Amino acid sequence: MKEINTVQLWNKTLQAAMKLPMVAVNRAEFITKELAPFCSEEQIQIAIDGKPSEVISIDKIKQIANGVIKNHLTAVTLTSTLAGIPGGWFIAGTIPADLAQFYGHVLSMAQKLLYLYGTPNMQNDSGKLTEEATHILTLSIGVMSGAQVAISTLNQVLNMLAQTITKQLPKQALTKSGIYVACKAVAKWLGVELTKKSFSQGVGKALPLVGAPVSGALTYWTFRPMANKFKKYLDSNFEVLK
Repeated sequence: MKEINTVQLWNKTLQAAMKLPMVAVNRAEFITKELAPFCSEEQIQIAIDGKPSEVISIDKIKQIANGVIKNHLTAVTLTSTLAGIPGGWFIAGTIPADLAQFYGHVLSMAQKLLYLYGTPNMQNDSGKLTEEATHILTLSIGVMSGAQVAISTLNQVLNMLAQTITKQLPKQALTKSGIYVACKAVAKWLGVELTKKSFSQGVGKALPLVGAPVSGALTYWTFRPMANKFKKYLDSNFEVLK
């Protein structure tokens, strides 16, 4: 497959996933909900204005992060299992819808973990993800997939964010990090991965009576290591972000 096709494939999947309601995570609402059992209203406001690490320990952040991963893993596996039931959705339409749901949960989970570990708000005043946020999330998925260019570029971005006192992602600073060039390379990588994922899921769904459990299992064993790899990456960068 030519490069332009793999990049386009990823961009189309990303655009489809971005339309799902779960994807745009309100940072203030998320932090409030997750910190409410452990913090006072004053502490929660400090975390919203700054970072959660200012009011809770890294161990507590890891605990909340594990809960976020578990919730999304359960939801995305159930969705994929239902999509794989014979007679439910037509195969040709199910595969892209299933992938959009999968990456919708990945994008939502990634945002929540990034917020927990200290990144600023990714939404604009209208509540939509900014272009810079989309690039950071693409890099995040690249990290989950093991793309070295994504890891090295996101390292630069996180270091830059740590040195910038801001409540929003700094567009000009991110431009200097080479994020746009890196994202194109990551998009190509992810496009190739998508062709493999689409084929394996399509085979699973095509098996009568076996399609649902196979589809759910494939999703579970794909999402879980991706999420855990990203959390491990953020754990290793905690000192940078806090």
